[in-house]
Amino acid sequence: MAPIRIEDVTDRVAFERIPPCADPGFDHRTCDYWEDADRGSKAARLAWLETDRPAPAPEPARAAANPFLADLDTSKGFNPFAPDDAAVDENPFAPERAVRPTVDDDAPPKLRLLARGLGLVGSYAKVLLDDDVAVAYAQFGPLTAYPRAQRVRDLYPQLPDAPLPAVITCIATTATARREGHGMRLVAATCDDLAGRGFAAVEAYPHVGAPPDATSAATPAFWERAGFVMAVADERFPVMRRELV
Repeated sequence: MAPIRIEDVTDRVAFERIPPCADPGFDHRTCDYWEDADRGSKAARLAWLETDRPAPAPEPARAAANPFLADLDTSKGFNPFAPDDAAVDENPFAPERAVRPTVDDDAPPKLRLLARGLGLVGSYAKVLLDDDVAVAYAQFGPLTAYPRAQRVRDLYPQLPDAPLPAVITCIATTATARREGHGMRLVAATCDDLAGRGFAAVEAYPHVGAPPDATSAATPAFWERAGFVMAVADERFPVMRRELV
């Protein structure tokens, strides 16, 4: 049996492993549908994957040196009353600040979105690899990270509002790797991870009636097999919920 492993998307290497959508018109790596409740899109946008930095502007040509200003040039910025930096000792009793993981400022926009929780609650996405080939993808995190999920949830005041749940907004398997249990494995790993982060429950919001290749929120039947129950029955946008503690 081919080895299966699951990775968190925390850097460019893992981000580049995100598998393609079954419908090539969509792209997990450029989707901000859940993050932007008003203008978010699932569409493939190549511009979001272009991360070349602009070439630095050339420095202006320097004027010819003025021999009568040499003394001013050498003393520019010098403050005789400023303390000697080399003489300042570090406070051995001050606590060291932990370096929080992050991504570069020029990282793809979607990677920056997925990295918002690094250093706080952790990654917002996972990739499942089968024999080193990425075949499934999950996006998740706190409800506050996904305004569109909050908007859907606001339609149902009967849902508990404390503590707020985590959400799984996307679970998708490549077209050639379906019906092999990869989606279930990834959901199980995601739920275990969220429980370890202290979330008491997790919710998902499937779109009933949407073509399978046009939604990454799965179906109510899928979530029920993954241990979720239907917290709100709706003909189009039911709420699936699983208690984690």
